[in-house]
Amino acid sequence: MSTPEAEVMQPSTPAGPMIRTLMGIAMLSGFLVVLTYQLTKPIIAENQRRAIEAAVFTVLPGAVARRDFVISDGELNPVTADKPSDGILVYAGYDSEGDLKGVAAKAAAQGYADLIHILYGYDPACECIRGVKVLKLAETPGLGDKIITDANFVANFEALDARLSGDGQALANEIVTVKHGSKQNPWEIDAISGATISSKAVGKALNQSAKHLLPDLVPQLDRLLQEDNTVDLTEVTDE
Repeated sequence: MSTPEAEVMQPSTPAGPMIRTLMGIAMLSGFLVVLTYQLTKPIIAENQRRAIEAAVFTVLPGAVARRDFVISDGELNPVTADKPSDGILVYAGYDSEGDLKGVAAKAAAQGYADLIHILYGYDPACECIRGVKVLKLAETPGLGDKIITDANFVANFEALDARLSGDGQALANEIVTVKHGSKQNPWEIDAISGATISSKAVGKALNQSAKHLLPDLVPQLDRLLQEDNTVDLTEVTDE
C-alpha cells in the first residue's frame, strides 16, 4: 500500500502567467487584425471604386464618364471630398459630349442563399431601367447565378418600365417578377425557370429602390445638367 509521500507529485502551473500569456496573444491577434484592415482598406476601396465605375458604364449604355451625387432629405447634391455622402448615393453617367445618359443606383434584396446586390441604370428619356449588373451574390451555381448569365433574363432590363404616377409620388406600376413565360406588361420581369427565388429577389430590389429613389430624383434631374456640374472627362474616366 502506497503512502501519500510515495505518490508522484504533479507540478502545479501558476494561473497568473498563463492568463497573462493568453491575454498577450489575444492583444497581439487583435492588433494584427486591425493593422491588416488598415493596410488593406485603401486597396479594397479602390477595387470597389473600379468595380462600381465599370458597372455604371454597363448599366448606362453610351456613358463614358460619371459623377457621384447623394440624395439626403430629398435634396440632390454632388459628392465632394469635404462633404459626407450620407444618404442615397447615385451615379450620373455622361457621354463623350457631356450629355446625361442616365443615373445608376444600388439595390439589394434577399435571394435563396444571401442578399443579392445589384446596380441598375435609370434612363430619364424613356423613364425606364436600361440595365442591371449583379455586384454580389451567393446563389446556387447553375441555378440562382443564371440571373447573370441567362440572356433572356437580362433582356428584361433593356427597357423595364419605371414611370412615376401622375402626382410623381410613386411608381405608376409596381415592378414585379412573374412566372416564366407569362410576362405581358413592360413593368414585369420574366422569371428564370428553376431560379424563381433569385429572379424575384432582383424584381423586389428594383421595385423597393425605384419607388423610394425616383420620386426624389426625377424632379431634380436638371441639377445634373447645370453648368457647375459640367463633366471633366479627364477626371472621372479611368486612364
